Amino acid sequence: MSRRIIGGVFVSLDGIIQAPGGPDEDTSGGFPYGGWMEPVSEEVIGSQIGALFAGPFDLLLGRRTYDIFAAYWPFIPTDNPISAKFATVQKYVLTGSDTALDWHGSHCLADLDALAKVKAADGPDLVIQGSSTLYPQLLSHGLLDRLVLMILPVVLGTGKRLFGDGTPAITFKPIEQRMGPRGCMIATLEPAGPVKTGSFGEIEPSAPEHARRAKIAEGTW
Repeated sequence: MSRRIIGGVFVSLDGIIQAPGGPDEDTSGGFPYGGWMEPVSEEVIGSQIGALFAGPFDLLLGRRTYDIFAAYWPFIPTDNPISAKFATVQKYVLTGSDTALDWHGSHCLADLDALAKVKAADGPDLVIQGSSTLYPQLLSHGLLDRLVLMILPVVLGTGKRLFGDGTPAITFKPIEQRMGPRGCMIATLEPAGPVKTGSFGEIEPSAPEHARRAKIAEGTW
């Protein structure tokens, strides 16, 4: 049985996933809100993190998230349960860089074909953390199996988004939903095919509607 790729995402209401953990985590692009997660988090988020890492897993990361993790987690004592697990799991890094990956258990994946081979092999699920650049690629190639969205009640207005440029149109089906008393939400979703369109009811377009559509075609609406 092939391995699943599961995205575990800390995300704001407006889709930002940049630097949830601390002020200096990722300031690229002048991002001013590093560490936005802690003040609005609650127990439902912690329990979901625990569930995400409860069973066997390996990590799948983009290069920048790998650099953040490799400069942090190996220096956290292994009496921390996340640190202890990260020390032993395999880390697969999708990157075109040839810079060495020094963190124990790290493997470079040069392209999506290499990732597909890892996914098809025996082994535990691959869990994504951070790594905003991965999602458009994975969805475009049908490689993402599940999204676990940990949605926090904050709007940031700027920063790296979960679904950036190149994300294909796709629908998802719900697997599980939960909500905490302070407004944090957990939504577990799986891809469910292409987007379909429809209408809640059609009428013959009125004269004002024809005029509106003409303005759209002219680019003046």
